Amino acid sequence: MIEGYEEFTESQLQVLQRYVTNTSSHIFVVRNLPEVIKGALFSRYSRSSLGLRTLLLKEFVLNEEMAFNSIVGETQIENEEQALAIKKAQNFYDRILDGYGDDSIGELGGAHLALENISMLAAKQIEDCRIGGSPLEKSTRYIYFDQKVGGEYLYYREPILMTSAFKESYIKICNTLFDTYSSLISPLTDLMEKRFPKDHDVSKVAYTAAVRAKVLDCLRGLLPASALTNMGVYGNGRFFEGVLQKLNCHNLAEMQEIGKKAYQELSKVIPSFVRRGDPLHRHQQSHALFKEQMNNDIKILADRHTGSIAKMQHAGVRLIQYDIDSPYKVASALLFEQSNAGLYELQEYCKTLSEEEITRILDSASSFRENRRHKSPRALEQAEFTFEIVGDFGMYRDLHRHRMLTQERQLLSCQFGYFIPHEIIDTDMEEKYCEALEEAKKGYDSIAEELLEEAQYIVPMAYNMHWYFHINLRSLQWLCELRSSPAGHPSYRFVAQELAKQVCKVFPCFERFFKFVDYDGYELGRLGQEIRIIEKKLVKSSHG
Repeated sequence: MIEGYEEFTESQLQVLQRYVTNTSSHIFVVRNLPEVIKGALFSRYSRSSLGLRTLLLKEFVLNEEMAFNSIVGETQIENEEQALAIKKAQNFYDRILDGYGDDSIGELGGAHLALENISMLAAKQIEDCRIGGSPLEKSTRYIYFDQKVGGEYLYYREPILMTSAFKESYIKICNTLFDTYSSLISPLTDLMEKRFPKDHDVSKVAYTAAVRAKVLDCLRGLLPASALTNMGVYGNGRFFEGVLQKLNCHNLAEMQEIGKKAYQELSKVIPSFVRRGDPLHRHQQSHALFKEQMNNDIKILADRHTGSIAKMQHAGVRLIQYDIDSPYKVASALLFEQSNAGLYELQEYCKTLSEEEITRILDSASSFRENRRHKSPRALEQAEFTFEIVGDFGMYRDLHRHRMLTQERQLLSCQFGYFIPHEIIDTDMEEKYCEALEEAKKGYDSIAEELLEEAQYIVPMAYNMHWYFHINLRSLQWLCELRSSPAGHPSYRFVAQELAKQVCKVFPCFERFFKFVDYDGYELGRLGQEIRIIEKKLVKSSHG
């Protein structure tokens, strides 16, 4: 690569220094540009013989049509002025982006979107869009959810429910769930401190944080799906366009409202990338019609064919599908990269090898791993598994965040029973906990007869739900080793452990790929991590 092959005048260098991190190296970062300009710039860059810095100067900075100075300016300008300038130059950007006819162009610009006071149900809907977005949601482990604003708990008042005969019942049950959650925090904290007294060499701050996490982990099951949460999402334009299209044609009013408002805000920053998320755009309307027709047809067929089919009766995990040739496929894929042979021929060859030799090949991909962050080679993706799981909604929220797999869930309901934390069993708290959950089930059953989707808002997180994972061995390795760690919630630690166990039972030769799965149990599992966090802070402050 030739360094500094572009030549710039002194005045051009002064301009470029504001927008790139290096004016001479062949590697640099673009900065201080709105997303719409960065996206258009890289789009044009892919079909230009010019270097990016020259292209920026020639076709953007000096191009009057695209209103560069009005959008960027020499000084920071007001958001409203910038949005107006972007709007003025919109035809220019759309022409560049449309001219390449490739949806991947939408991945060249992105935005940070904040969504506050949305329901936990809505947060899952947004996180369903897996690729191109990075969401972070308010934690039920570190944050108390018993706050009131204006004398009211923070949960979503679903508009259809609020105008129905179920209004009073819905409000009463949600309040009962929050009241119970709030009332159990203090006694459960006392109980945890008695069961797990602080060691003299453990920091008080770390101990308190660990106990709080344990208490809130136990009580989160009382929070209904209507509980309001905050989330931040960074995503590229293509991701947001997909999110908007799904939200806009969702049956629930909250999803539609979020889609409308998100489009309005994203249009101020990356308008060219989300224009097809406009509810009036022909692509959006076509997508909505497709979804409506497809869902209606599938619903008719599901009603016709599935009524008499049994459901999973108990919470748990079961492996329902795998390829018996998986070890040979993984072994052949490991050999493929270092050979000139065909993959099919390698698969057939590996079937002729002894178990000892297959073991030797698989060992080559596992023996040198020293921790879970040593990612295994992609050859492991040749082995795929389908699991179905019945577990509580709280557990699902954590496992749902894994995006490199296929997962689908059924509607939230109160049909599969609920989870009771073992910490409160045989205490006075158990009765209060169960009474609140049973009351929620009565409300759900009543509402679901008429408003099945809206009834989901009243379902507490302790109630079990039904979903499936279709996942390859490489992604499963990462999930199981991460989610079985001592700091994890006990319920999803169990699922992570069980996923690994069931694969290893079917394929003992794959056990080597799960060597960092933690099968131990931990009563106060968060304590170790809290101690490490506090120690790091103390070290930093002592050096400050």
